[in-house]
Order: sequence, then structure tokens, then C-alpha cells
Amino acid sequence: MDKRIIPAIIATMVIIAAALGWLVYSEIRGPDSSRPSLTAGLPRNEDGTFAGGAIDSGARIELEVMRQQLEAMQQKVVALEAEIAKINARVGGLSPSVQPQGEQGLAPRDGPNQIIDAYAQVVLIANRRNVNKGITVATPAYLEEKLGKPRDVLSDRCEMMTNEKLSGMLVLEEVGPVRVQMLQPAIDSLKRVFANVEKTDPDLYARINTAGALCVRQIRGTNGRSSTHSFGLSLDLNIDGKLDTLGDGKTQLGLTILADFFKTEGWIWGAGFSREDSMHFEVSREMIEQWRSEGKI
Repeated sequence: MDKRIIPAIIATMVIIAAALGWLVYSEIRGPDSSRPSLTAGLPRNEDGTFAGGAIDSGARIELEVMRQQLEAMQQKVVALEAEIAKINARVGGLSPSVQPQGEQGLAPRDGPNQIIDAYAQVVLIANRRNVNKGITVATPAYLEEKLGKPRDVLSDRCEMMTNEKLSGMLVLEEVGPVRVQMLQPAIDSLKRVFANVEKTDPDLYARINTAGALCVRQIRGTNGRSSTHSFGLSLDLNIDGKLDTLGDGKTQLGLTILADFFKTEGWIWGAGFSREDSMHFEVSREMIEQWRSEGKI
């Protein structure tokens, strides 16, 4: 190998190491007036930390973007090593054994769309068994005892509700970014959730989509156990209309942020089910008890 190449290689590696060091230092240091914040505009406390529901939102987004930037640096190192191997082979009169990686896909684009792109990022659900800690799932038996059976015979298909009293409590309405048919107190609660999301994270709010709410059917894989969808007490959400893969332990980053807002309002997140269903959000037993004590249902 040509000895003149060695200083160039060392200098390049030093530059990459310095860039990685600066990236870690700048993220630890926090916001800087000389560079745009990834979470500019989100509410902060006096000490600069995020306030309210934006705490988890801002932290997750910044960590995810930093992870992607580090991965991009690692890919550039791989590409550099390929270039070095090519030069070494050429100098030695050999065919290069490693082809350099093309520029396409080496690094995510920088700019104002970093946060928006992060919402649809598929990530592992951290500590998912404890995401509903402090609130309780309303079982089919409990719901049927308190509200009656929504339909005498249930199947895996969405069918008409035959419980007239329960049907009379249903409301079809535009709620924030989605149109749903649910019980009135659930609609009112959902309005509060989306109002807080819109105020705290309008970019995420604009990308919320639904895969449906009311669906009178049994829980799939069971025989006659009523789904919470049958009572107008749950809905399925996603980012940009892309459905979550059931049971893989992963979800869109935007849904993990939404889950915080829903739990604050007393909703169960399906990510904590034995078979993970992270696009599913349903009213907790505690909320139903409260609505019953207030005469709402």
C-alpha cells in the first residue's frame, strides 16, 4: 500500500471521530441558539426541561434522531473502509475485494422534516407489560354485566348492535383528526385527549389516522367474548394510515407518544396485552365506574 495514503486515512478517521464526539456532546449539552432544536415550540419548564405531555414526546424524538445519526456515521465508516480496500487493491495491482457503498441511503436527510419522519418510525415497545400500570382492563363479563350484551350472537365480523338501550347511547362524530362512532362519554374523553395532543404536538396530531372504532363482534380467537369495540368503548389508531403488525412487540414511535396522552385520560393501551395490539386504545374499568357514578352510562 502507498505510504502516502496512510496520513489521509488517519486524518479521515480523526474527522469522523470528532464528528461523533461533537454529536454526542451537542445532544448532552441540549438546545443551542446556533442550531434549530428538534423540538422547538414544545412547552418547557423554567429550567428548560419539557413540560406536560411533551416530556416523553420530545425525549423519544431526540433520542431516535440521534440514534439514526449515529447509524448514518457508522454506515459512512463502512463506506470509507470499502474505499480504502479499493485503493489498497488498486495500488497492489489487485481487484478490489470490497465494493464501496453508494451514496444513496448512507444518511437520512437533514432539515425540518426530521421530527415528522420520526413519528412513523417502527420501534420496540419498552417495558410494554407495565404500560397500563395503575388502571384496569374492563373484561367482557364486566361490560356485559354493566351495559348488557351488545348482540345476542357474536361472530368475527362486524354486525349490527341489537341492544337498543346501548345503541341509543352511541354517537357518530368527528373527533379531532378522526370520525368515530362511540358512547358519548368516550367521545367526550377522546376530545380531551386529542385537544392535548394538538396543543402539545400539532405535527403528530396532523398524522393521526384510525382503522375503526365501533365493531360489534367477538374477540378474535374466542367463542362469544365481546370485544370492547362492540360497546363503542375502543378505537384503533395509526400514523399515516399504516397499520401496526399484531403481536410483534413493535409499534410506530408516534403511537408510543399518543399512549401517554391516553393513559393520562384513563385509557388502556393494547401494547400491554399478552398479544401486543399497539394500535388499540380502550376505556379502562376505572373510567366506566366513574361514568356510572356520574350517571353518564
